[in-house]
Amino acid sequence: MSIAALIVAAGRGSRAGGPQPKQWQPLAGARVIDHTLAAFEAMPKITEIVLVLHQDDMDHAPAFTAKGITVTTGGAERAASVQRGLAAIKTADKVLIHDAARPCVSAEVISGVIDALTGHQAAAPGLPVTDALWRGADGTVTGTQDRSNLFAAQTPQGFDLAAIRAAHAAYDGPAADDVEVARAAGLQVAITQGSADNLKITRPEDFARAARLLETRMDIRTGNGFDVHAFGPGDHVTLCGVDIPHTHGLVGHSDADVALHTVTDAIYGALARGDIGQHFPPSDPEWKGARSDIFLRHAADLAREMGFTLTHVDCTLICETPKIGPHVAPMRAAMAEMLGIEIDRVSVKATTSERLGFTGRSEGIACMATATLVKT
Repeated sequence: MSIAALIVAAGRGSRAGGPQPKQWQPLAGARVIDHTLAAFEAMPKITEIVLVLHQDDMDHAPAFTAKGITVTTGGAERAASVQRGLAAIKTADKVLIHDAARPCVSAEVISGVIDALTGHQAAAPGLPVTDALWRGADGTVTGTQDRSNLFAAQTPQGFDLAAIRAAHAAYDGPAADDVEVARAAGLQVAITQGSADNLKITRPEDFARAARLLETRMDIRTGNGFDVHAFGPGDHVTLCGVDIPHTHGLVGHSDADVALHTVTDAIYGALARGDIGQHFPPSDPEWKGARSDIFLRHAADLAREMGFTLTHVDCTLICETPKIGPHVAPMRAAMAEMLGIEIDRVSVKATTSERLGFTGRSEGIACMATATLVKT
């Protein structure tokens, strides 16, 4: 059984408030969508992830495709978005369809659906309704509703891929969820164990509850890096992978990119995996003159292999010359590409040492950096 996760994130979510759609809003050190994706990325049985985005949000796509996630645009309604996502699945024969606005979904809930698919064409988590139910009109109770055999539906909802593709193609009209579409096609849907923590962010107050839930099971780490390189012969320095004209170069075993070295060490530090010298010894001739993006990409890949999401890096260069400000934009863009994260999660800035010390005497460049990693 080959399983794809289809994350539907094309909605606008206006009821949740905020300056942007809820899936892009910050939540417990990352964004809602980052927590949702991390839950499925951590599942070994899931071999493919497809993300459906609104057309207006496609500028976010490169950061996801860099992680191996397939991105496609959604339709005018949720059903159309799901159909486009189903069409984008390449190799799987089963699919879990999940709302991006459910960032607190647990491995147990996901596994329950996967296990049920071994004997059913469809399965979805639900919670038995335990509260009394009323019918009402004009602000008053008009009656009660028997709650026997009633369940609150959740996601992910799992299906045989061919069956749910056919069901969506044949369905006409609105549907509450993909289970309704599947049942209309005659599929029997197994109910698996849901969780009260698997809430869907709908209203502004839901963010605080979701944050409390995530913070109880998150592994948040911060790492620091520091590096120094002296000036030597040359006509440019390389910082964050960008060549900057200068009267001198920087001396080092590799290309001496002090900024990338420092951020690399910050990531290794957050992972408690030593420093750059342990992974790429300066005594090894293989790394003589090597591009420093090799080191940074290795650190970022290691973080992902260990189940962490890199949420932010902050890099401060300390020097009198060259002037860093005019080059900050391409430096941020280059480092964001290397790390596979969005540019608004990469900070590059510079300061001087007020002409004190070796940097004040223009003998070299120092750099310090901080990296934040999150595992949910």
